[in-house]
Amino acid sequence: METILHDRFDHIYVEKAVADLDRTKKILAKIQYRNIIYIDHYKDIFNRPHQSVNIEKKCQSLIIAKKEGRLIYDGAPVCQSFGNDYFYYTSLMMNCMYDCKYCYLKGMYPSGHMVIFVNLKDYFSEIEEILKEHPMYISISYDSDLLSLEGLTGYVKEWIEFVSSHENLSIEIRTKAAPLNIWEDLNKCDRVIFAYTISLDEVVRDNERYTPFSSSRILSAACALDHGFKVRLCFDPIIYVKDYEIKYRDLISKISSMVDMDRIEDVSVGTFRISAEFLKNIRKQEPSSSVVQYPFENSDGYYHYPKALQDSLTQTVVDELKKYIDEDKIFLWKSR
Repeated sequence: METILHDRFDHIYVEKAVADLDRTKKILAKIQYRNIIYIDHYKDIFNRPHQSVNIEKKCQSLIIAKKEGRLIYDGAPVCQSFGNDYFYYTSLMMNCMYDCKYCYLKGMYPSGHMVIFVNLKDYFSEIEEILKEHPMYISISYDSDLLSLEGLTGYVKEWIEFVSSHENLSIEIRTKAAPLNIWEDLNKCDRVIFAYTISLDEVVRDNERYTPFSSSRILSAACALDHGFKVRLCFDPIIYVKDYEIKYRDLISKISSMVDMDRIEDVSVGTFRISAEFLKNIRKQEPSSSVVQYPFENSDGYYHYPKALQDSLTQTVVDELKKYIDEDKIFLWKSR
């Protein structure tokens, strides 16, 4: 099982209420640390005033906590439901080990530190109550990247085991990670989809700090397929760059040479979009980022590329994808 770097976190904070939990102890056993700072509530650190997200990202601390209140949420309008009537998402972590300049989390959270919630059984209990009413499709990795921290938490494995025992539950695990040696440790379940966000290497280099380049992500996706797992490819968000037509066509051609496209479950396609409030915050933090400083248009509180460019970006990707995959497997994001 791949693990994160033991010295990844600058400081370790633990809520007193979860300090004695087995899950907390297992996480701490995998981290090299000098001392633990015990706190009453994660917000005492995470919600402190006058924080700098970018500075904290460079010396990120870990907070281990319990999530209280509602744990499962209705699917957000900027996310795709893939035709599912009952679409939800949840957040087992706050923030991410990666540091993408355009990530909406930078606009949503006041802190760059990472929070891991260790009361996973409470999440499962809330899902079981919803399942009494109707089936569920739930994304468990939108607000962080669970797969990138699997070596630390083991959450992906536990989620798969939970889904396997609940026939009316399906999950998506979205990621920019590129693990190669975890698949034999995971039980196959046809209601679990690993969704790989695929980015241009130019975008990775300039805007997605600490993430693997496209070839590594594609290789991981191919490995997942070889071990019998369902894989979704996500060109979402599509980011505008100079000569994007050529670059996205070359990227998709490269993918087709590395992955058996006939075995891909489906493909998600959507251009960059973000709430006006989040973008305002991110622009203050990333003044030199060509992605977030682009002169977007605003519709109903969400910023997006001008329609002509939006359509061209989408069509470029879709036209190239149709050379390798059935059109009915391509899901386009549309505002709901």
